[in-house]
Amino acid sequence: MTGLTLSVLDQSPIRSGGSAAQALSETVALAGYTEALGYHRYWVAEHHGSDSFAGCAPEVLLARIGASTRHIRIGSGGVMLTHYSPFKVAENFLLLQTLYPDRVDLGVGRAPGSDGLTAQALAYGSPIGVEYFRSKLADLMAFARGRAPLTQAFGRVRATPRAAVPPEFWLLGSSEQSAIWAGELGMRYSVAHFLNPRHSHDLAQLYREHFVPSELLAEPQINVGVFVLCAPTTGEAEDLALTRDIWRLGLERGEPGPIPSVDEAKAYPLTEPERELIQQRRRHAICGTPTQVGETLRALAARHGTQELVVISNCHDFAVRRRSYALLAQEFGLQSRE
Repeated sequence: MTGLTLSVLDQSPIRSGGSAAQALSETVALAGYTEALGYHRYWVAEHHGSDSFAGCAPEVLLARIGASTRHIRIGSGGVMLTHYSPFKVAENFLLLQTLYPDRVDLGVGRAPGSDGLTAQALAYGSPIGVEYFRSKLADLMAFARGRAPLTQAFGRVRATPRAAVPPEFWLLGSSEQSAIWAGELGMRYSVAHFLNPRHSHDLAQLYREHFVPSELLAEPQINVGVFVLCAPTTGEAEDLALTRDIWRLGLERGEPGPIPSVDEAKAYPLTEPERELIQQRRRHAICGTPTQVGETLRALAARHGTQELVVISNCHDFAVRRRSYALLAQEFGLQSRE
């Protein structure tokens, strides 16, 4: 496969010994850095009540990133629409599209991005639950395009400011339901391999099977979110991957914390079941030298039938994280904008 496009998904990771302010500053810096390297999109995530990730409001962060960049597409990866009014989300992104014309992606997801109690606080008594998510998607796209929403009671409501071209709509997902909805509504689909590596290619195919052409999109369009750590040597890449392994164990114990350093990860007293679990997960890990990672990513893209990969590279050291994106850019021959 040739001409593979690379993009970025930034979760604004907080490092051990660091702060949320530092993580957000690094997000803004990384956006400009990856734009210069030739990456296509820069998406930011939404997490709430988290000691691991600082980004709780993608639309706010995108306003800052848009002002610091010139060419790269900017977007949400994604807004957790379950919690919010489709009308308000539409207006937020119409405003961004007006500020940064033809550069904005509106990616939405169904996951809460939080624990259950925090999700209740976000909803704050709203009776509109996840069972209405498909209707919310339809209303969101209608409001952002200046069309009548599916919810007839809001037929006279207009989202402003009007944008000559609406944002690009993406549904993010790692489940069969998300793939089906994206296809049925004629949306672009971003499949989360980093969350569901065993079945993400099946979800891509399911999306194609259910795709219905729309005014927005004549043919299916997919990108794939992948977690990648690229380093000059295999040993260093594996050390970096261990930091994610240890962080993930804490998350699953209900103790989500900052991203540990390599030394902290190596010092963690792994139990035998934890060692076995990490070994199983490493079968799906994408970490190694540029040549190793490039081979894996090209095969993954071909298996999913996509020309675009959205890369997450969380680690403790920001300079090492930047280097990972730079090595990937070199491996795939991205055209520098400097």
